[in-house]
Amino acid sequence: MSQIHFIGGEKGGVGKSLLARVLAQHFIDRRQPFVAFDTDRSHGALLRFYADYAAPAALDAHDSLDRVVEAAAADPARRVLVDLAAQTQGALVRWLDDAGVAAVAAELGLQLHYWHVMDAGRDSVDLLARWLDGPGAQLPLVLVLNELRGERFEQLETSGLLERASALGARRMRLRKLPDTLLQKVDASGTSFWAATQPGALGLLDRQRLKLWLQRADEEIDAIGA
Repeated sequence: MSQIHFIGGEKGGVGKSLLARVLAQHFIDRRQPFVAFDTDRSHGALLRFYADYAAPAALDAHDSLDRVVEAAAADPARRVLVDLAAQTQGALVRWLDDAGVAAVAAELGLQLHYWHVMDAGRDSVDLLARWLDGPGAQLPLVLVLNELRGERFEQLETSGLLERASALGARRMRLRKLPDTLLQKVDASGTSFWAATQPGALGLLDRQRLKLWLQRADEEIDAIGA
């Protein structure tokens, strides 16, 4: 059964594109066929780091995301990964509603997943509340707590939103802390995570740190069932 994974969170800088890269590498490592769409016009991370798998998909028309469903329908074994740029949540929800995407997905046997990436700030909590209050909450939800953007999520934990999300069947994962300088080195290389773990791009122990970080992310993604 084909799966469509939307990577969102609405706020810029929370780590949406980082998670999209992690998922892309996860699918490659698990030998799961996939195709990716990058909606960021100016900083398309999937287009930069996983160009062999990604295509641009600017959300500037009512049918901009139609090919996402078409790509999933064309190959039942394929994952489809959509990295949503900041402030595109409204466009996604309108598309889901106007095109009756949920009904089409049910008819075709497609699984839809929305990954809501969060940092530790108040804005992320407010944006999650807005998502849960809106029509997009119909999508199966994965909450991603990005420790690279803050390790203490007290505001989220005391908001009552985790309980609301859990009642809707939401799953949860943590994207563990990775030293900023190490991630900057990986980004500067302009290569995939796999390439960054090979001799030459990083020092021996930095490669080991990156491998362990990816391994922990893989374990959490496997537990979610993506």
